[in-house]
Amino acid sequence: MRITKGLAKMFLDGKAALVTGSSRGIGRATAIALARAGADVAVNYTSSQAAAEEVVARIRELGRCGVALQADVASMDQAEGLVEGAVREFGRLDILVNNAGITADGLLLRMKEHEWDRVLAVNLKGAFNCTKAALRYLLKAPAGRVINIGSIIGLRGNPGQVNYAAAKAGLIGFSKALAREVGRRGVTVNVVAPGFIVTEMTDRLPEGLKQKMLADIPLGRFGQPEEVAGVVVFLASDAAAYITGQVITVDGGLAM
Repeated sequence: MRITKGLAKMFLDGKAALVTGSSRGIGRATAIALARAGADVAVNYTSSQAAAEEVVARIRELGRCGVALQADVASMDQAEGLVEGAVREFGRLDILVNNAGITADGLLLRMKEHEWDRVLAVNLKGAFNCTKAALRYLLKAPAGRVINIGSIIGLRGNPGQVNYAAAKAGLIGFSKALAREVGRRGVTVNVVAPGFIVTEMTDRLPEGLKQKMLADIPLGRFGQPEEVAGVVVFLASDAAAYITGQVITVDGGLAM
């Protein structure tokens, strides 16, 4: 009986979610997992409309409402339009997952200013833009949730990724400060920090680097997007109502 009640707390029936950067990878898996748990989901994309529409189709197959919304989260105006589009579609917003992210790797001595600026703009400022736009709706929700997708790179750094590491480390500080601001209003703010997850982004890494990372992972394998998505669903649910300001790593033990 206790197990049944615990599982019931994981259900998201009647909730509405927005997942940024959700046409592929971790974002795609998260959008589908939230729908499977009962939420209606807005799927955000920048340029991959066909991929976003495919995710929406999967959401609708699960019996939930879904909508694809184009926006560059690095733009405050577009982020505001994105949030308003989700609220217009569902009439509410309970869950925001800031997942949109890019990389522009290179050693600092060779890194171009625009590579630094763009990664910070999407990965960190994008979370600021979307959260600021969404917060007035999340504060009205019975149990608002902000879940930011970070990275273990923000915890331990990585050569050739000073821009990405800075953005993800900044996201942790952002999340902890915001958690203190909104906690008394019942809104929780947490970070999920994946390790090496098999996505299009990680597929572009050199094979030698992949093998080196694999050797450092205690579980001896790379992770799957669905394994990150499961943690997001938990944090979005009532089962995680007393968890806020935390960084949860999903990395097979890589960062411990």
